[in-house]
Amino acid sequence: AGDTGAVFQMESDGMTNLVRDLQPEGFVDLIPTVALYRPGPLGSGMVDDFIGGRHGRKKVTYMHPLLEPILKETFGVVLYQEQVMQIVQVLAGFTLGQADLLRRAMGKKKAEILMAQKENFLKGCAENGIDGALANKIFDLLTHFADYGFNKSHSAAYGYVAWQTAWLKAHYPQEFMAAMLSSVMDSDKVPSYIELSRRMGISILPPDINASYANFSVDGEGIRFGLAAVRNVGEAVIQVIVENRREKGNFTSLMDFCKRVDLRALNRRSMESLIKCGAFDSTGANRAQLLAVLDQAMAEGVRAQKESASGQMGLFGEAELAPSVEFRLPDIPEAPKKEILAWEKEMTGFYITGHPLDEYAQRIGGLFPIAKLKEGNLKDRKLVRVAGIILEVRRITTKKGDTMCFLILEDYTDRVSVTVFPKTFYQHVNLLIPDAAIVLQGRVDLSDDEPQLLAETMCSVEDYKPDYYLTIVEDMEKPEVYESLRNIFKKYHGDHAVFMQSHGKWQKTADTYWLKDGSEVREELEAVLGNGNVQCR
Repeated sequence: AGDTGAVFQMESDGMTNLVRDLQPEGFVDLIPTVALYRPGPLGSGMVDDFIGGRHGRKKVTYMHPLLEPILKETFGVVLYQEQVMQIVQVLAGFTLGQADLLRRAMGKKKAEILMAQKENFLKGCAENGIDGALANKIFDLLTHFADYGFNKSHSAAYGYVAWQTAWLKAHYPQEFMAAMLSSVMDSDKVPSYIELSRRMGISILPPDINASYANFSVDGEGIRFGLAAVRNVGEAVIQVIVENRREKGNFTSLMDFCKRVDLRALNRRSMESLIKCGAFDSTGANRAQLLAVLDQAMAEGVRAQKESASGQMGLFGEAELAPSVEFRLPDIPEAPKKEILAWEKEMTGFYITGHPLDEYAQRIGGLFPIAKLKEGNLKDRKLVRVAGIILEVRRITTKKGDTMCFLILEDYTDRVSVTVFPKTFYQHVNLLIPDAAIVLQGRVDLSDDEPQLLAETMCSVEDYKPDYYLTIVEDMEKPEVYESLRNIFKKYHGDHAVFMQSHGKWQKTADTYWLKDGSEVREELEAVLGNGNVQCR
């Protein structure tokens, strides 16, 4: 199905497409999959030959009958270094040592050794009755193979780990994704793995003083954020919280926590971070209430701990403490959702209980994910449209005195650097502020180490009007289909542009055929044109 996210060696967009086309059925099929997904094979056409042969769409041929036992498993394609060694052994009588020498010479492109080995190869082929012209052609093919040859044993090792991780993902999805998230906690892969988990139907739960450990962990059907992800909360503090919880049970309130946990190890900044990221939500109070009484709760906790440590005992052996300060949570509403998400981002680096783009998810669902853009599979200057939150903006003045800026844009999956030149900057200056949610259209820039974007135009997510892209496949080009479309255009007439593809060409329709936005519109269009033939972006 191509569901290869987080699977070892298989999670890139290009590899996902290859897996979908190749349709591996077990571990053995993963060995050539790994070997095929490299620049040489992808650029040589051999991937298409392999897939065509595997699915019976292309007749497999061999340059010589002796090659069939060697190349049968790869459908006539020379894919592995081991196959080169077998070929020269069978056709030219090379010893294992000679075959390995040739393999190494090909890998390092040592011309003088290759020419010497070519003479030996042609001589051996002649002795075995193989035509000289064919022997030359085969040797040239093997030499060309040096550009993309891969060691089968290496491919098998990678394929085995891929198979193991795929099995774990399929059978233990929560445990697998929790482990993956813990393994990348300090990298920029966490947002994409969080989004992948959600697509798998796994809830991502906020840090919790009553449930979290240091790393991500399984909690019921969901994955619980680890306390190590919370800013200002160190390893020693986490150990104190977990040990106290293990010995004395769950914390029942903020005051209970402040009295039980040594506040010499946990300062106010740490407490504020825990509250803001949602770690106290399980006590029943909202975050705004807890922040309002934090200082009071900590002061009472310090007082209680000091008196307990002083050993003051009453007549009956009970701690003789001063009366507790009356502690009541104020009757105030929770902070706005936008502010809560900002707190989570500030304290953990991630949005946990939601995302600022959630309310626009349907509107921007057809736009290009930034994670796919970052994979580097797009051509330079390719036009793309993305949506995201502006994380930071850096303005500069050009030599001509104009203002431009560089910004970081983040969506559900990843973040990307964007260059906004003066003309675009002045047109959209009001949007270029941190935390703004925008839709940006620009060109892919591959001049640096990783893909970036050159902005051309943008708008706020609220103002974005996605276009409809309707594909009419050949067998759907019937009068009744066009009549159904005309009825939909009339019923849902609006201000969203409609593009139609027929015979491989896109054409923008007149505005009399434009549509309004809405899930019911897409559902009726898909009922007529079929799934996958209606896109909004």
